[in-house]
Amino acid sequence: MTPEEVGQRLVALLAPVEATASVSGGQAYARATVDVPPASWRDALRAARDDADLGCDFFDWLSAVDQLADGCEVVAHLWSTGRRHGLLLRTRVPWDAPRVDSVVDLYPGAAWHERETFEMFGVDFPGHGELRPLLLPPEFEGHPLRKEFVLASRVAKPWPGAKEPGESTAAGGRRAVRPPGVPAPGEWGPTSPPAAGPPAGATRGEGATRGGGATRGEGATRGDGGAA
Repeated sequence: MTPEEVGQRLVALLAPVEATASVSGGQAYARATVDVPPASWRDALRAARDDADLGCDFFDWLSAVDQLADGCEVVAHLWSTGRRHGLLLRTRVPWDAPRVDSVVDLYPGAAWHERETFEMFGVDFPGHGELRPLLLPPEFEGHPLRKEFVLASRVAKPWPGAKEPGESTAAGGRRAVRPPGVPAPGEWGPTSPPAAGPPAGATRGEGATRGGGATRGEGATRGDGGAA
């Protein structure tokens, strides 16, 4: 089956659910892509597994994509070991209710992926039963792969690698923008106390010039033992 045929077959199996089929990029490696509503997530994966024409018996991976104000997109990739075609399934959940039913009973291999997605994006998977920490310590707060998450390393010092788009300092570059997760200066973390001013009554040069108080020209000119 071509990617177009795979996508249309799943849409037909889910009718009357409003599912949308498309084809991913990748030319010869393109995959059928089907977008479904959250309520039909489990039905879509079950249909892809059980239908004789699709036969997607291998669970490849599951993750999510932060789409900012548009919500969080949960993505799963399935593969048919017999028919040698892939299927990319997507659904989008709002940030005020980021949850979609677990598919661990359909594909046991999804357990690890759902735990990671819960931990990194905060998407709940009702029915999983064991959404405990996987990669982060139990006391860790927040979800590091959300674009709103503050990247402490970017606050502490400049990024040592390549610049983000818009961060170039070269002449003629685009207007500088902060990458997601990087707060504006002064919005996050402790700030340094203001530097102490000179003591009351001190004038410029009193006890502050190089050479223990000598002013420019007093024993400090080249040739009379002073430092240049």
